[in-house]
Amino acid sequence: MKYFVHESSYIDDNVEIGEDTKIWHFCHIQSGAKIGRGCSIGQNVNVGNNVVIGNFVKIQNNVSVYEGVTLEDYVFCGPSMVFTNIIDPRCKYPQRSAEFYHKTLVKEGASIGANATIICGNTIGRHAFIGAGAVVTKDVPDYALMVGVPARQIGWACECGEILPKFDKEIKCPRCGLEYLLENGVLLAKDAKE
Repeated sequence: MKYFVHESSYIDDNVEIGEDTKIWHFCHIQSGAKIGRGCSIGQNVNVGNNVVIGNFVKIQNNVSVYEGVTLEDYVFCGPSMVFTNIIDPRCKYPQRSAEFYHKTLVKEGASIGANATIICGNTIGRHAFIGAGAVVTKDVPDYALMVGVPARQIGWACECGEILPKFDKEIKCPRCGLEYLLENGVLLAKDAKE
């Protein structure tokens, strides 16, 4: 095997795991899941049926990535953050098939803080930053800094993770030097615009 799985974890049949991925203690990877290369799956993580996880994703301890969730490359999921996949769950009226699941997409490079909750049916934009404990109830723009319950945008984050100082139209990240342009409420990396 070109990946590592701790002996306490369970990997169901029909699972794809990329090279150099590490799956730590007490995890369960369910049938049909696809995990890219170079990922780190922390202790007590459940990856649901048919979930797609990109390359170099880091999922911290106690996270369940339910069916219907897709994580693109370089996504960070903080400890005990929560995904959902059904809008109106009821025990008496089970909804245990893919037809009931609302899709959630977390785009490349996004970070989700510890204990945040992502309500299903939403998309988190590229390099967005979801603060610890936030509850995301709607789509999140690329590079947006989101906090609170429900989550609201309070600023912008650079691709490197630096919280950008307040600005009107253009900004250069004080940490890494990447440059951004704000047009009609959309933040664009200058090199992406050219």
